[in-house]
Amino acid sequence: MAIDAHQHFWDPARADYPWMMAPELAPIRRAFGPADLAPLLKANGIDASILVQCRSSLAETEEFLGVAHATPSVIGVVGWADLTDAALGDTLDRLRTLPGGAKLVGIRHQVHDEADPDWLLRTEVRRGLAEMFARDLTYDFLVRTRELPAAIATAKAFPQARFVLDHAAKPPIADGGSAEWSERIARLAACGNVWCKVSGLATEAKWDDWDAERLFPFVRHVAKCFGEDRLIFGSDWPVCLLAGSYGEIKSALEACLAKLGPRAREKAFAVNAKAAYRLA
Repeated sequence: MAIDAHQHFWDPARADYPWMMAPELAPIRRAFGPADLAPLLKANGIDASILVQCRSSLAETEEFLGVAHATPSVIGVVGWADLTDAALGDTLDRLRTLPGGAKLVGIRHQVHDEADPDWLLRTEVRRGLAEMFARDLTYDFLVRTRELPAAIATAKAFPQARFVLDHAAKPPIADGGSAEWSERIARLAACGNVWCKVSGLATEAKWDDWDAERLFPFVRHVAKCFGEDRLIFGSDWPVCLLAGSYGEIKSALEACLAKLGPRAREKAFAVNAKAAYRLA
């Protein structure tokens, strides 16, 4: 089974997405749903996907579980829930009783949009993470270089938990990278309980001037740090459409992974996602 471990659905006519208001994001400011993704998965040899939250909304999580229930190809949902809520445990238990609730595999919050770079270190957030991990859920880090120290401290604080780093912490590819990103990625990878999604890289490059060769140094670095057993493929569709088609993104990342050795691609497209999210 080939898995796309990071894709989204949304409809700006039905809900607000504050991050989507920038003028340059106009091309993706429309509805995207299962019927749009299905032919792309088939054309690109992908059997299943993990649906990831787009906004800080419990209602969206509930909706996504319903979508997963009705869509066999969606084998997992990384939803949103308020980690600072003292009743989070009850909320998570309730979500699992809903249609599709068994497909709730993780929680994510847009940490890189928080004013506080140490948001993850707050007492109430730590309490929420503990409630999550007590229910065997995975936490997705959505961070940039600025928030990586807090992510490192969090991974160390919960050594038995599972974390997934989204989009390799969005390296500044368009600017040629940074030593700070490289060093902090290595420190996070030293925590053996963190996987890294090779996703969202083309949209961190110049959207109209990138190719696999330009992405490869960043893929090579995370591969060196995390090893082939902790790299996970994700398309980041439909955000990726800002830089290229689903097929172009998948082909570029596949080419990068193929350079890492005979097993790297196979693991990144299947078994690593299963391990990180405890997929059947």
